[in-house]
Amino acid sequence: MSDADIRVEAFFREATQWREELAMLRSILLESSLEEDFKWYSPCYTHDGGNLVAIWGLKDSCALAFFKGVLLEDPEAILVAPGENSRSMRLIRFTSIDEITQRRSIVLDYVQRAIEAERSGLKVEFRNDDLDYPEELLARFEVDPQLQEAFEALTPGRRRGYILHFSNAKQSATRVARIDKCAARIVEGKGLHDR
Repeated sequence: MSDADIRVEAFFREATQWREELAMLRSILLESSLEEDFKWYSPCYTHDGGNLVAIWGLKDSCALAFFKGVLLEDPEAILVAPGENSRSMRLIRFTSIDEITQRRSIVLDYVQRAIEAERSGLKVEFRNDDLDYPEELLARFEVDPQLQEAFEALTPGRRRGYILHFSNAKQSATRVARIDKCAARIVEGKGLHDR
């Protein structure tokens, strides 16, 4: 059994919320031609190496998270952004076995749409909305060039996550504290939510 298989099995076995719902979503995804893997602390389903959908257990629901969901046609109007700053991912949320059962064919249709988008080479075009670095981060870069070098080496998405996290603080002291708290992670090349 591979390391990914062990982690997938542990995810479903150790789920405390939505256990039956998560297992049902898994069985539906395994009916398709997707391959099961474990990435970003969740079961992840791929097609020809491309990440298509993950299964998430959330506080108030469980969800299928489509990595390029913004590209999918949504005739049922069920795809939602996971957060206000999400640009590509879209979720289908569930709160019961009955809801999953009723939407089974819809889920398989959306999975097929995701496979077709991947096969056709569709890519999410991100608008160039580079965020301004907060003054506190620029000041820190002046005294810590290693931090600046590490920050600039991060993927655009990781940089964006940090900038949003730092900038959302209302007070300068809070922005400085957030930068201090995240500095070691940045130097390690980790994103805000990486473990």
